Amino acid sequence: MTTAKATDAATHAVLSKAAHENFPVAPAFVPRAWREDLMAVYGYARLVDDIGDRDLAPGGADARALGVDPGQADEPLPMLDALEADLHRVFATAHGGPPPRHPLLRTLIPTVRRTGLTERPFLDLIEANRIDQRVSRYADHAQLLDYCTYSANPVGRLVLGITGTATPERIRRSDAICTALQLIEHLQDVAEDLDRDRIYLPQEDMRRFHVTEADLAAPTAGASVRTLVACETERARRLLDEGAPLVGSVHGRLRLLLAGFVGGGRAAAQAIADAGYDVLASAPKPTKSGLLYAAGTTLRRGT
Repeated sequence: MTTAKATDAATHAVLSKAAHENFPVAPAFVPRAWREDLMAVYGYARLVDDIGDRDLAPGGADARALGVDPGQADEPLPMLDALEADLHRVFATAHGGPPPRHPLLRTLIPTVRRTGLTERPFLDLIEANRIDQRVSRYADHAQLLDYCTYSANPVGRLVLGITGTATPERIRRSDAICTALQLIEHLQDVAEDLDRDRIYLPQEDMRRFHVTEADLAAPTAGASVRTLVACETERARRLLDEGAPLVGSVHGRLRLLLAGFVGGGRAAAQAIADAGYDVLASAPKPTKSGLLYAAGTTLRRGT
């Protein structure tokens, strides 16, 4: 396979993951410009996470595209450094600088020009993955929330920026929603994260519910793990409820899009509950009907 074809295949592998998210990333009902911008931002965010998780397509195409030795493709820190340098090129093109090397970052250029997005939220997503390389346990809920300010909240801020609807109050609500979605994803992926030697359940809460790391490595969740997961799920649900009035503060297709985000989180939380809070046997995922019901209810209420 030629280098160009390998890079195209790697890019497709990243974007194809949008179909497996808890919520619609760029549904067909939103304006075409929004859809293109949302997919450009999703592609970037997914690439950052795949680098941090060592989950890139095999063959080293992404490394070559970023100017990194393919032998380092599985080393997150040099890859993230190269990605940050490529991100700077996205914004430098407005001043006559050279274009970015990676095709997923080249797709960001029209988005940035059209919307006036700044580098900060993109850089925060990179920092979140640097944190993942040095932090594998979180002492308490406050430390986990701080991590989410880098790993989750920038995404919502980018959506508001793309749609031209950012206000301080909407950003506050968006941050609550994004943090909740991140916490719910952590709960769904407890077993997968443990395989990467990461635990996003606060250590303070694990001690409170008498949960050990050995308990998390079991094939199914015991009573203590289920109780802990139920507690964390309720925390996430409260955050979703805190942020949900964002839906009612906007109109038209953006309202429908945001209802999909909130509804996706609510449906995922309900899937965890329906599994009896056993997130170890398998990762609980919402059904399509569950997603539609939760999104429809959120849209109708506006909260």
